[in-house]
Amino acid sequence: MTIEFKKHREPPKSLCQTQAELDKFSNLPGHVIDQILSQLSIRDAVRTSVLSTKWRYKWTTIPNLVFDNQCLTFTSQDQTVIKNKLVNVIDHVLLLHTGPIYKFKLSHRDLIGITDIDKWILHLSRSPIREFVLEIWKGQRYKLHSSLFSCQDLIHLELFNCLLRPPATFRGFKNLKSLDLQHVTMAQEVFESLISSCPLLERLTLMNFDGFTHLNIDAPRLLFFDVGGYFDDITFTNTFNLALISIGLYADEKVERRSARNSSNLLKFFAHLPNIRRLEIQSYFLKYLAAGDVPGRLLYPCTDLGYLSIRINLDDFAENSAALCLLRSSPNLQELEILV
Repeated sequence: MTIEFKKHREPPKSLCQTQAELDKFSNLPGHVIDQILSQLSIRDAVRTSVLSTKWRYKWTTIPNLVFDNQCLTFTSQDQTVIKNKLVNVIDHVLLLHTGPIYKFKLSHRDLIGITDIDKWILHLSRSPIREFVLEIWKGQRYKLHSSLFSCQDLIHLELFNCLLRPPATFRGFKNLKSLDLQHVTMAQEVFESLISSCPLLERLTLMNFDGFTHLNIDAPRLLFFDVGGYFDDITFTNTFNLALISIGLYADEKVERRSARNSSNLLKFFAHLPNIRRLEIQSYFLKYLAAGDVPGRLLYPCTDLGYLSIRINLDDFAENSAALCLLRSSPNLQELEILV
């Protein structure tokens, strides 16, 4: 007996069946659609407009806008073509966008400090922007548009390759908790005013800066401080909550030791750091700490310090003395890293 199996062929779906399946997708709850869009790049979010009528303009309400290398790719190598396309994309998105914008990130490898950024910042200043990230990877410092300094809802500010000249009316960012400045230029008084006028500041990153050489840090709520660059002096005031510090002084082997007569950089540095838990001393900063009188111990021990990393020149007696002072003053140290 021969048994023959025949493939079952389903009848073609009717137009009504197809429409019903589309309706299921279109009728997703609004919060579900918002969650889906929040996981997509701006490019893919815009593409969802073809799914259905309900999705057509849904992307225009997403509150977080990120323009980076992942969401914007160009095949042309012509910088003018790339610049024009980049500007057109951002102009188009901001023009059609409705509702508040909470986050705006612009970080593209082909981005230069073009004047179009001014109008984008002006546009954003009319929104309750909470997170602003601007990274200029090419060209000279971009002078930050003055309207950004009016964004009082800012919680996180991140700038790369920018020049900061706040208007005379600027009185600080009252809600700012995180500030990341890399390859920036600003005057000494601008830097000091910026830090001291952000009363809620908890995280501060400074890398490769110029225009100021004295790091006067007055931030009562500061918890995290990461700095690397060329500077002459550093002073902490009202930083009793500061717990994590990574600090590197960039200089050559002949860096001048700066310290007032009969004073100690070590004692001055730790005077306002009673709760420090993690300390990384990088580059030539130990040489700075070793300037002036090096005590056998600090006036007050670092009882909370559990991690210490030190880059040291073992042939330098003063640096060795400074390192020993730190070790004697850290009774609860759990992890020690020595870099030579």
